[in-house]
Amino acid sequence: MDTPSDKPIEHAIEDQTFRVLLDTAPDAIIVVDDAGRIVLVNAQTEELFGYRRSELLGQSIERLIPARFHGQHVKHRKGFARRPTTRAMGSGLELFALHRDGTEFSVEISLSPCPTAAGDLVSCAIRDVTERKRMEKEIVQARQLAERANKANSAWLAAASHDLRQPVQALALLNGALRRTVKDARAQEMVANQQHSIDAMTNLLNSLLDISKLDAGGVEPSWEEFPLQRILDRLTPEFSRQAQQKGLEFRTGKCEAIVRSDANLLAEILQNLVSNAIRYTQTGSVEISCEPAEGQCRISVKDTGIGIEPGDISNIFREFHQGAARGRKREGFGLGLAIVQRIAGLLSHPIEVKSEPGKGSEFTLTVPTVLPGSAAAEADSDAASASAAASAGLILLVEDDPVVAEAWLFLLTGEGYDVEHAVSLQEVTALLDNLPEAPALLISDFHLAGEGTGTEVIAAVRAYFGQTIPAFIITGDTSKVVQSAPLLENCELLNKPVAPDQLLMAARDAVRTGTVATD
Repeated sequence: MDTPSDKPIEHAIEDQTFRVLLDTAPDAIIVVDDAGRIVLVNAQTEELFGYRRSELLGQSIERLIPARFHGQHVKHRKGFARRPTTRAMGSGLELFALHRDGTEFSVEISLSPCPTAAGDLVSCAIRDVTERKRMEKEIVQARQLAERANKANSAWLAAASHDLRQPVQALALLNGALRRTVKDARAQEMVANQQHSIDAMTNLLNSLLDISKLDAGGVEPSWEEFPLQRILDRLTPEFSRQAQQKGLEFRTGKCEAIVRSDANLLAEILQNLVSNAIRYTQTGSVEISCEPAEGQCRISVKDTGIGIEPGDISNIFREFHQGAARGRKREGFGLGLAIVQRIAGLLSHPIEVKSEPGKGSEFTLTVPTVLPGSAAAEADSDAASASAAASAGLILLVEDDPVVAEAWLFLLTGEGYDVEHAVSLQEVTALLDNLPEAPALLISDFHLAGEGTGTEVIAAVRAYFGQTIPAFIITGDTSKVVQSAPLLENCELLNKPVAPDQLLMAARDAVRTGTVATD
């Protein structure tokens, strides 16, 4: 009668129930002895490697491994025998197995020690991960392609922002200067029509660049705590004029909430919502209201306009989508609400829409609030300073584009300012000794001819006169390099194209008060 030690190992572990369980396992299972010989395989092993069971039993496990890994595998196998533990094989490495037909495929292998009366065995669970590796590789390639596309898109945005905004800025400045000089009624009408076209072009350009920049991840919120009323006060004069031109009533109530958000991005959301409301309202009113609640403030823009069909609400945030309205000309470009949705998502400010065709719409934005504190004390009287008149003074203009520079000169001298012009830091340095007095205001492009930037020009002029002269840096470059450039004290960064009326109002305030508004 055979003793356990006399039995072949394959017979010692023979058990019908065990075999059934082994063959129903989802992975290929191979059991080897301490010499690396195969003593047991399941049905999945035959299918995975292309061998019959009888062809594998008693063979070296290295038979199923590409030849270039044999030496290394023998060392690892002996090392495992010295310290057997249940673990994944080759953690962090890419493992390959060899099919009967000579093809290689990627695998994952788990090792488990199996001490038996017949000797120490090792169970290997093997899974083909070729398809998963292929998908992972495709994901990596897609991510790399997206990153390259994102970098290319960012570069395009920077170039487009500057190169497209520059001529629009020149047109806007020249139109503003022309509007202040022509007296003939017919000429004034043509100039006004020209301004409408410039405004439409500016809005479209800004919207397209905003959409591209948001989609490219090029917008990072600057979080702060501030009184919501500050934004409402800033928006009210412009929208009151727009509403009045259409015979609409524009209302905005007082709001004492102090919110946490990005002031400029929040203002852009409200600008788009109110502009949309005025555009699609023919009679009645447009109203901004706020409803503070515990920890949040609900800001609503409500109109008595054409409303939105129920089936169309899900589409209104798509690019270039404009709601259908019978007997009514389409207006705008259908980008305002697309920008609103992207910015609201970026800021995590939920937005809701309620609308009834023929009666109007209401868009509600929810913004987090904070308890009244230091932010409330920062609220200032923008309206009072904006309406005050200013005396003429000396402005130092630094602009290297001759067309834009000439437009600036027309506009500023037409308002009674004395203007000294330079194109570079070197010219500014040479000009300083000949200035009759310290400039009341500095206006500079960011990128200049030769070496130096607008911030360096401002620093040099201020150091020469020993004064923190108010300054504007005006640029068409919206890249992160410019937007994140550390601005000097009493200096504001403005993006082209800047509306002439807006610039002149800001210039009057800066010359009168010696400071520039920061929002």
